[in-house]
Amino acid sequence: MNPRWQTLLKEYAEALIIALILALFIRTFVVQAFKIPSGSMLQTLQIGDHLLVNKFKYGIHMPFMDRYIFEFDGPDFQDIIVFEFPEDPSKDFIKRVVGKPGDVIEIRDKRFYRNGEIVSEEYIQHTDDRVVDRRDDFGPYTVPEDSYFVLGDNRDESYDSRFWGSVEREKILGKAWRIYWSWENITNIRWGRIGKLIN
Repeated sequence: MNPRWQTLLKEYAEALIIALILALFIRTFVVQAFKIPSGSMLQTLQIGDHLLVNKFKYGIHMPFMDRYIFEFDGPDFQDIIVFEFPEDPSKDFIKRVVGKPGDVIEIRDKRFYRNGEIVSEEYIQHTDDRVVDRRDDFGPYTVPEDSYFVLGDNRDESYDSRFWGSVEREKILGKAWRIYWSWENITNIRWGRIGKLIN
């Protein structure tokens, strides 16, 4: 093989390897893409929203293990987080933090209370007028240490902490940060949502 081609091939291979290592590092420790597959977070997040998740916000996770190398402050009240689904760790879920460790959570007739105080939740929606036990009347429940209570914004159509309990700190992958793409289908791209900060 021509030495010039060998040099060129070597340079391309080195650049590709470095790019792959950087991409893996960024995905593991800094930011990861996530797609919204269901309507549990409507109207805050739409089905078909593609978002970036800040994996550095709460600490640095040890790859392939449920432990932090470095741990920063945990999620704040009302942060939207991505986490491993407790009933099936192969699936990632996205919900809003409504209870931190030690908080007392209660839902009465669809109204949400945190530590005995009713919480104003402008971001939620209700699609069912019925009051259903556990979904609309829940608690009081004290959030365990190193755990977080999460609910979907589409409150009547969300499978969340009311049904399977709190999320352990180590299972949290990061904080939802920004929408980088959004579409319902190929003919309906939601241009106005692209670049939107998530809160």
